[in-house]
Amino acid sequence: MHAPDFWWRREPSTAARLLAPLGAALGAVTLARLKAPGSEVGIPVICIGNPTVGGAGKTPTVIHLARRLIAAKHRPCVLTRGYGGRERGPVQVDPLLHQASDVGDEPLLIARVAPTYVARDRLAGALFAAQDGADVLVMDDGFQNPALAKALSILVVDAGVGVGNGLCVPAGPLRAPLGPQLEHAQALLVVGEGPPGERVARDGYGAGVVVLRGRLAPDAQAVARLFGRRVLAYAGIGRPAKFFETLRALGVLPILTRPFPDHHVYTMAEVAGLLAEARSHDLTLVTTEKDAVRLAGTEVGEKLLDASEVLPVRLALEPQSVKALDHMLSGILG
Repeated sequence: MHAPDFWWRREPSTAARLLAPLGAALGAVTLARLKAPGSEVGIPVICIGNPTVGGAGKTPTVIHLARRLIAAKHRPCVLTRGYGGRERGPVQVDPLLHQASDVGDEPLLIARVAPTYVARDRLAGALFAAQDGADVLVMDDGFQNPALAKALSILVVDAGVGVGNGLCVPAGPLRAPLGPQLEHAQALLVVGEGPPGERVARDGYGAGVVVLRGRLAPDAQAVARLFGRRVLAYAGIGRPAKFFETLRALGVLPILTRPFPDHHVYTMAEVAGLLAEARSHDLTLVTTEKDAVRLAGTEVGEKLLDASEVLPVRLALEPQSVKALDHMLSGILG
């Protein structure tokens, strides 16, 4: 499902105010879980989470961190829930064997970089992964899950929307009140630019956490292929509008945009519709790397993927943030 538009308005709407008491109650439950002690698994656990539901840039952050750890001669493994996949785990993701329907789309992207494990039971998954010789575990999401003791927690926020109206689900996008969440984190990563992100950054400074800044940098070769072209852009990610905005900023011309829910599984009718629209308007189809891994491996998905350009992105940290992150990592890893 799409997140309600009223979540992202700074001033709470009537619907948000009506739902606020329920949100406060659910947020209190999440906070109680957040305060519970977690289990140690013999290696440091670095958690990449976010204070809100939906996409904020966690997966590019996990991939960036895994690459940085590998470059520093560490042996990271990544633990993820595998949202959208049927596997309950623990199981190691094999991009040559698994499809998105098995393990989810994000684990397939991460597994290209570092050993990746899917497990609905976080503790069981961490113990399973630690047996394979890793010296640090990177957990994709799970900040609000109390199963594991975390050596370092980094909360990721999309600067374009921040924390919306500042209320808890279902009244707003927050999983729990922001202030108490920041008290349990060591760093806040603001991805992109925008007043909502700056407001959250100020909250981070006020809470005494390290505020990191970065942006999602598109692949240069893909940008060169797409520059100036008229496209039909489609995306099933946390915030499709962000993808469409990125294309415009790069000089690509999204004549038509088709947003889908996060982790969306495309149907035969939707594929046929996208292909027909692109043909009738003489547009190039373009999508995200995350959508591409979901489309791969199925007959209907491959048909759409073969007709589409893909725009991969990577997290690029500001120089001062690189130094701050490396300092935090050295503090827990030596």
